[in-house]
Amino acid sequence: MSLPDYKSPEKQSSAAHTNSPVVQLNVGGHLFSTSLSTLRKHPDSMLAELFSRQPKLRSDAEGRYFIDRDGSHFGAVLDFLRSDRLPTENIQQVHREAVYYNIKPLIKVLEETPQLFGELVGRQQFLSRVPHYKENIEVLIRIARAEAIAARHSTIIICVLRTEEDLGFYDNAINSLEADKESVVTFGPWKAVLSVKDLLDCVKMDIESQGYRLSIRPHILERSFLSRSYDFFHKLTFTWW
Repeated sequence: MSLPDYKSPEKQSSAAHTNSPVVQLNVGGHLFSTSLSTLRKHPDSMLAELFSRQPKLRSDAEGRYFIDRDGSHFGAVLDFLRSDRLPTENIQQVHREAVYYNIKPLIKVLEETPQLFGELVGRQQFLSRVPHYKENIEVLIRIARAEAIAARHSTIIICVLRTEEDLGFYDNAINSLEADKESVVTFGPWKAVLSVKDLLDCVKMDIESQGYRLSIRPHILERSFLSRSYDFFHKLTFTWW
């Protein structure tokens, strides 16, 4: 007597799902039902690749295909795949998911929305011309956290040099500073029409987007009768509680 061909529950589930036009998904704990044709709509996307002839995913305890990623905005991705419907909120978050799943038509149309167009074409293009901008933001946060021990505030001095001419005065300006010169973080110069205020607004926006509370104000240096006044310095204050 021959024994029946045995397949593990996971293999049985995978075989069943492969043969069924309806697919049950678990995306980071968020449950969805859709079709294979929807998931394969854009052949060069990650979803089309994952659900090719033999799906390349594990199953959860209920037999649903499991994607180990936050599924909070996956429904908006599915809506676009089903009917080309665009989200009206959480545009940046949906764009991030579209990039992750490599759904190029969704990426393109989201980047044309006012919410992303100004960010990508305006602000990010400007910041790409500010040397070491992202690294400086990371340094500012690292210094602030190091100074937060048993304190309510952390204060950091930054130096903003708008032009090459400003850069030429850097040594004199930094020598006139009474604060710890080693901890001063310098931005610029940059080749763009945007102002120092625009740069400071970007610094505040990017630090606060990570959950920090921040204020920025000019750091006024005391000057003698014969010394030159420099307006390069600004005081960043992180408030912890």
